Amino acid sequence: MDQPKIERVLRLMKMMTGNNNYTVEEMAERLGTSYRSIYRYIETFKEAGFVVQRKEGGIYKLGKESRYFKDISQLIHFTDEEAYIVNQLIEGLDNTNMLKQNLRKKLSAVYNCIALADSVVEGKNAVNINRLIEAISERKQVILKNYASSHTGVARDRLVEPFGFTTNYVQVWCYEPESGLNKLFNTSRIDAIEILPDDWQFAESHNEGYIDIFRINGFEQKRVQIELGMMAHNLLIEEYPLAARDLKQIDNNHWLLDTMVCNYVGIGRFVIGLLKDIRILTPEFKEYITHTVNDMCERCNQNME
Repeated sequence: MDQPKIERVLRLMKMMTGNNNYTVEEMAERLGTSYRSIYRYIETFKEAGFVVQRKEGGIYKLGKESRYFKDISQLIHFTDEEAYIVNQLIEGLDNTNMLKQNLRKKLSAVYNCIALADSVVEGKNAVNINRLIEAISERKQVILKNYASSHTGVARDRLVEPFGFTTNYVQVWCYEPESGLNKLFNTSRIDAIEILPDDWQFAESHNEGYIDIFRINGFEQKRVQIELGMMAHNLLIEEYPLAARDLKQIDNNHWLLDTMVCNYVGIGRFVIGLLKDIRILTPEFKEYITHTVNDMCERCNQNME
């Protein structure tokens, strides 16, 4: 199969797994091919082990129970860190290499696709994720039915405007009119999703906030500077690859990390375990570490009494 045909088959797969519904004739028109070719591709999907569903109105879809869906979703889904690493590899190509721009375009198209979201999660959560995707696409308000809050310990309905997801749909960003705040809701704690007929009313207030290199979420950022030795530097890059963007080498054995964090919790955990190989340059962060370490020592002494 030549490259144009491969691209056509992949586009067809995307159409048959997306939120929109198409007949064979409509797919043929959009792909610039004959309806006979579409039928041939569909038979190829069946032979490859995919479940093909023919719905009312002549609509054809690829069933989510197909055994390869989870494998495909894991293959094409990138976290921010994975995307950063892949981008660094692509950037290493010579600018005269024609493949460089093609790779960028194709990876961007795949990375932004959420058509296979329900293959990343299972059961009730898969249904809820698809409902949230639909609501975001149509800019609708929803009710998170019987949402179990870890902060209050209470399960109740929450009226929100969903507008984005974190990696692998673990959490959904929503604006909550009741509190007037943007919040992250854990998708596994949602009993069901009710899509309301009401459109978003607070779109101008939607804000996903920040995610720092230590994977901490927040709406404010603080600047932190620390000097790392060889061991701390190597562990930082291994555990938090995005840190490479904010590192500057001082000499053969020392590096400066100058970064923005949402709070001190994430970076604090890292630093406390490597205090002998790290020098803290930010006074406020040094106070935080001192207080945290003293508190840990007091608790340790109490446990030994």
